[in-house]
Amino acid sequence: MNYGGKYTYNPLDKPNLKSSVLANRLKEILTLFSPNNTESYWLDKSEQILEACIKFCRIYNHGYVTFEEIHKLVTDKAYYEEKISDTRKIFLSNILTTSNVFDLYSAISTLEKDYFSLDSRTYNILKSEITRITNCFVSSLDIKNTFCPAKSNESFFGFEDVIKSGKIVVLNMNIAEYQNLSKIIAAYLKLDYQTDILKQLANDNKNVRPSVFISDEYQEYVTSSDASFFSQSRESKCINIVATQSYTSILNTLNNQYSTKVIIQNLVNKLWFRCDDIFTIEDIQKQIGKKEKERLSKTISENSKESTYNYLTKKFISTDSNISESINSYTQFDYEYDYRFFTQELSTFKCLAFLSDGDKILKPQKLDMIPYFK
Repeated sequence: MNYGGKYTYNPLDKPNLKSSVLANRLKEILTLFSPNNTESYWLDKSEQILEACIKFCRIYNHGYVTFEEIHKLVTDKAYYEEKISDTRKIFLSNILTTSNVFDLYSAISTLEKDYFSLDSRTYNILKSEITRITNCFVSSLDIKNTFCPAKSNESFFGFEDVIKSGKIVVLNMNIAEYQNLSKIIAAYLKLDYQTDILKQLANDNKNVRPSVFISDEYQEYVTSSDASFFSQSRESKCINIVATQSYTSILNTLNNQYSTKVIIQNLVNKLWFRCDDIFTIEDIQKQIGKKEKERLSKTISENSKESTYNYLTKKFISTDSNISESINSYTQFDYEYDYRFFTQELSTFKCLAFLSDGDKILKPQKLDMIPYFK
């Protein structure tokens, strides 16, 4: 899947998911652009406004929501008032259910009181926070047509059918060229996939089909929800294969050491390549553990019966001396692999493997990896 390609995908077209769930997904993605989480208040408020926009859009747009519609509602007060007029006609036609009426009142109340009525400074900050996501989808016609298609032009509807039929979905989007958009779509596809995988457990489906999630440069798309997914995905027969630069790269994105550790400990099989990151090395050393290592100490001593001091050379001169040497052997409890092993001894295409055969953990060992181009 890539923009301007054969398939179109609307991340927000999830009629079976509550508006709050979709808004929370968008908040998770916003955290990728807020690595220090210093804007937690704005992230929470953005989630609240996004939920209201999704509810409101579902009423006037026959249940179909796109990033383009949310962008217009958030940035254009005149467009919002136009849709209020359209919604009034829908309301007066008596076709809305009790649940629709409740959502409509809730959405309008939130937008009127907690968004459009804010002072200009707060309003602009909140709008800027939300449009960090929506701007990516309206900045290019190809991108808009791919990820904000008309309902009739949508061709990829999520992973439920993909999982059942055993198909493969590949996201082909250059992060260097489309950094923000690539992060949004990759993270959203990942969250979409995780939801459909875990949904199998909720449906008590005994014929769960094995599936695989593969991600390179995982630190760019990791979210805190991955911790709970990895811990539950085994029951859904899901294999997770991720590659990252270091553990610190994940920590830098999540800014939460506990979530980082939960994600790492849920990845049972690990291949560690050469690394200079101290946090990563220390974590690896603790996981592998210590063992008794033999150490040798050597002592050389000289004894003499007569010694004189030469003031010219400023040295002692000994006669009738003897030299003795002692070698002591002892054991010391130390990490099995030291810093030097990870920083210097692991060369290109070599790694330290920490693997399981499904029953027990195999002894960590050094492996030679054969790249596909050789």
